[in-house]
Amino acid sequence: MKNWIYFLIALMLYMVIHEGVHLIAALTYGECHSILVQWYGPQVIFNTPVAEREGVMWGFISGTPNIITLALGYTLFLLRVKIKELKKDLAHFLEYVIIIFMLADALNLSLAPFVFGGDINGIVAGFGINRYLIQFFFLVILLVNRELIAQKLLPEFGIKTNHFLFRKWIDLNLNK
Repeated sequence: MKNWIYFLIALMLYMVIHEGVHLIAALTYGECHSILVQWYGPQVIFNTPVAEREGVMWGFISGTPNIITLALGYTLFLLRVKIKELKKDLAHFLEYVIIIFMLADALNLSLAPFVFGGDINGIVAGFGINRYLIQFFFLVILLVNRELIAQKLLPEFGIKTNHFLFRKWIDLNLNK
């Protein structure tokens, strides 16, 4: 049960940071209409409808949260040796934070746009980058991050699993 609690708190932390950065960016550009709290977490509602969004500001409003959470995930990943030395419960919680921060936005910008638009629409509208190019780039990030988690993070924290999502798919020789 403790694992689920750590996971859920880490997921809530991710949502608060991700949506918080959307909020700060939207306030900066005068685009914040409201904050809607759904059963799954907060969501910033913007003034401009999706179909009318254009200009580089939308690239920043939509894309900055993804970069921030990925950067936090990488930072914590790089600090994993020190994190492992922390109190067991805190280290275990931070392990979930690392996993979620390294995977959530890479998933959000690679595969999720096939199901719902999300942040990619603002990035495309703001920076004029091809949607499929963005999706491919973040799919590569998603797969690399998954391998880093499977081959470095989980073994270093003593977690053994046979689940296909968290065992190595490619031998990156990271342990040599």
